[in-house]
Amino acid sequence: MPLIRPSRDEDIVAITAIYHHHVLTGTGTFEIDPPTEADMASRRADVLSKGLPYLVLEDDGRVMGFAYCNWFKPRPAYRFSAEDSIYMAPDAQGKGMGRALLTELCTQAERTGVRKFLAVIGDSANAGSIGVHKSVGFSHVGILQSCGWKFDRWLDVVMMEKPLGPGDSSPPQ
Repeated sequence: MPLIRPSRDEDIVAITAIYHHHVLTGTGTFEIDPPTEADMASRRADVLSKGLPYLVLEDDGRVMGFAYCNWFKPRPAYRFSAEDSIYMAPDAQGKGMGRALLTELCTQAERTGVRKFLAVIGDSANAGSIGVHKSVGFSHVGILQSCGWKFDRWLDVVMMEKPLGPGDSSPPQ
């Protein structure tokens, strides 16, 4: 049975391998060169230093995916809006694990005070990511057309959003 838990330092090897695959083969990230384990550890430390969740989904002792959020923009007015990131191992896709991981990330982001969760999805043809976000309640906001260049073609960015907790129905505490 899959277990969703906070990431640990020793997960960096698996997290890096999963992300490496997506950088080299997918359009969900616009990175071209895979980051190193040190880079990924530094990125994780940055997220955690802000008090934000960085989760892994483990199945039979193997990390099958990871998800985290980070502040959408650095200016103070954005302090209740965060952007999610989720990546699954190739053999974990299409099994509902991503939906479970993203659902838990939403729950934990809400606990940190996030009121608006944003998905900035690489490639308008990225049916898997669009679908998993829609399945947990994200709605389509718009498309930024042809703003990325990867694999010798222009790629769109799909914007989705989900209110968390009371959303914008009341002032933040």
